Formats: sequence, C-alpha cells, structure tokens
Amino acid sequence: MAKHRIALAAVALCLATTAQAEEEALIGFEVMAPQTALELAQAAMESCRGEGFQVAVAVVDRFGLTQVVLRDRFAGPHTVETAQRKAWTAVSFRTATLELEEGSEVGGPIAATRHIPGALMLGGGVPVESAGSIVGGIGISGAPGGDADDACARAAIDALVDKLGF
Repeated sequence: MAKHRIALAAVALCLATTAQAEEEALIGFEVMAPQTALELAQAAMESCRGEGFQVAVAVVDRFGLTQVVLRDRFAGPHTVETAQRKAWTAVSFRTATLELEEGSEVGGPIAATRHIPGALMLGGGVPVESAGSIVGGIGISGAPGGDADDACARAAIDALVDKLGF
C-alpha cells in the first residue's frame, strides 16, 4: 500500500512539473490608462455629490498601486487613506469590500483576514473588470456607511461601462 501511495505521489509530481513547464514565459494583461482611472474617480465623485456626500475616491491598478486620488473639500482627513485601503483590498481579494465586511466579522468564516496589513474590510471598495479580468479597483470613503460608498463606486463603474469593455 505504501508503494502504491509513493507511485501516485510521483505521478502527481510529474504532472505538476509538466504543467508548470508548459506555461508561457511571459504573461500579458490589461490595465486602465491613467485617463480612464481619472474619469472613473471623477464619475464616483459626481455620484457621491449627487447624493450629498463629501468623499475621497481612490483608483488603483490591478496590482493595488494607486493611480488617482480625489478628495472633496469637506471630506474628512481619514478618508484618503481609507479609500486607498478599500480599493487595494478589493483588488487583492478580488471581491467587493462590502461582501468581505459581512464575512470578516468576529467569528465569521474569514475573520482572520482583518489582520492582514493594509486590508480594510469596510464597504466601499469594488474591483473594476474589463472583459472578465480585473483591471483595477475603486475605493470610496466618506459617505454615511459602506453601503453608500459601495453604491457610489458601482455608479461610477456603470458610467464607464462602455469604455471599460464589459
């Protein structure tokens, strides 16, 4: 029986090695142009202002690096960092932070994720997709609650849906 397990492990190792060897040496991907990131941030700011909210908006690329930050004149000083962390978290986890917030409460199935440096499990961060791939993320902070931040982010993405090529 032990010899059988060793043989199976050897076959699995060979298959894994073969799969890795067949991968391409270079990988291509799409990213948002800076102008598109700026337009996305501006659309979010307009959406939030339309609801009467003073917010900060951050747009990050697919790797979580900040491309654009806008802060309305009366948004709190904490909102800039909060928006950036929400956008980074959405890209990093490939999930809207409103969903992550619900599962990461104490005793929740992903509670330990709250201890990851930089992660912020508060609603308002949304991944930005194009043709099925994540090309960036948007984070908003300053509306009265994560659900309102999330709604502004989604409204901005909807405003650019034709440009993003969903």
